[in-house]
Amino acid sequence: MSLFSNRPGKPQQYLFSLVLIACVASVCFVFKQLIDYRVVAFILLVCVSLVAMKMDILPVFVTAITSAVVWDFFFIPPRFTFSIGSTEDRLMLLMYLLIATIHAVLTYKMRQVEKAFQVREGKANTIRLYNTLLNSLSHELRTPISAIIGATDNLQSNGENLTEENKLELLGEISKASFRLNQQVENLLNMSRLESGSIRPKNDWCDINELIYQVMKEIEENHFSQRFLINVDPEIPLFKLDAGMLEQVLYNLLMNAGRYTPVNSTIRISAAAKDGRLELQIEDNGKGFPEEEIAKVFDKFYRLTNSGSIGTGLGLSIVKGFTEALNGTVRLENIGTGGAKFVISIQAETSYLDDLNNG
Repeated sequence: MSLFSNRPGKPQQYLFSLVLIACVASVCFVFKQLIDYRVVAFILLVCVSLVAMKMDILPVFVTAITSAVVWDFFFIPPRFTFSIGSTEDRLMLLMYLLIATIHAVLTYKMRQVEKAFQVREGKANTIRLYNTLLNSLSHELRTPISAIIGATDNLQSNGENLTEENKLELLGEISKASFRLNQQVENLLNMSRLESGSIRPKNDWCDINELIYQVMKEIEENHFSQRFLINVDPEIPLFKLDAGMLEQVLYNLLMNAGRYTPVNSTIRISAAAKDGRLELQIEDNGKGFPEEEIAKVFDKFYRLTNSGSIGTGLGLSIVKGFTEALNGTVRLENIGTGGAKFVISIQAETSYLDDLNNG
């Protein structure tokens, strides 16, 4: 029997969720002298987790928000007011809402994945793929969440002993971890959009050179050891396409290259116009891909057998989905001298800047 089957109706879900939060919060309030208000947050998060295992996404969102409001009003000093006394407590409340909301989204997506694979491949494959997704998501999310919690705990416990420089470093760690967490959630939401068929490109004139350098700024925040070289044809025209979608394509390809190529490898990004098409190439001098697995790398949740790294297996499938939504194609091939090359070709209207200025 499925973990998420036999759910009650929506009214019962809302009622059960609110009653659960009320009962747990009441017990914690009675023993407030014995239980630190930070511990109450973890107890309420457990309640949200239990609700998320059985309920639909909207009741879980309501539970998460209600529990945050209850915790703020009844437990965070000063009590019985929505004002919060310290920056650390405000940050902790924000992290509480973020983690509770992400948990709701992830649980909902896992439920959708399970149902889809039950229809297509049967119960046995569904359980296997669900476990794979759960394990990989746990790994990918644990690091940034642990960094956020650790830095927040440092700010709370040692706030008076920390210098302003120390505090800025901790806030920087929180910012980086939040960015990584946001990227994971972004990939999940992008996959959801692709599956639902709601992807609709919003085409506008795009400067490819500017877009590539914008993506590289985001990539550099990960401090990869590889060397990135950019080669854009100086005569490349403007292309009319969805810049946001193309940015996601490039970001996922470059993140994939940064994660899986050897230390100190060289990664080349090139762009040119060929017969009215935009052609982008991401090339590295790493180990390349096993020939027998090249046809599978764009499949959802697929990870290379001996990659030595755990990931969600969503990045390249999003690359394929967004590229096709842009009326383009993507292919992967190994290079004879070593390494791999991704080639993206997109049919789009072109124009040179002078043409636009004279139009």
